[in-house]
Amino acid sequence: MTQGDLPNYTNLLDEPVDHGIGRSRGGLTCKVHLACDGDGRPLSVLVGPGQAGDSPMFGPLLEGICVPRIGGGAPRTRPDEVRADKAYTSKANRELLRSKGIKAVIPEKSDQVANRKNKGSAGGRPPNFDAESYKGRNVVERAFNK
Repeated sequence: MTQGDLPNYTNLLDEPVDHGIGRSRGGLTCKVHLACDGDGRPLSVLVGPGQAGDSPMFGPLLEGICVPRIGGGAPRTRPDEVRADKAYTSKANRELLRSKGIKAVIPEKSDQVANRKNKGSAGGRPPNFDAESYKGRNVVERAFNK
């Protein structure tokens, strides 16, 4: 991944944009973004500044997935589904997954639900959400503990 692939955040510490340190309410910190398989094995890891949002890192994190095939051939770069928390529920992330044919298992934020309902029929339908599949999202939390 090159520096041009990373979101360009306001530099608060005179640090290069590719350094994963930033200021948050708790002080200087960073955020670790992890994509893992169903067994908790890391597939892609990115470190971002603490003040940055999670959603802009979704695309680069997804692009970092590359699993070699045992019998040869092109590596696998597209999961069957993505289970993510509400921080990744943006329309852009859902459209990215849809364009790649990946099932999104991401709950809606409550304010997004309220805004959609306030618009009435113009607000559209809610996105599909598989609550049973979402129960497996804790694998990524366990992967952090490993």
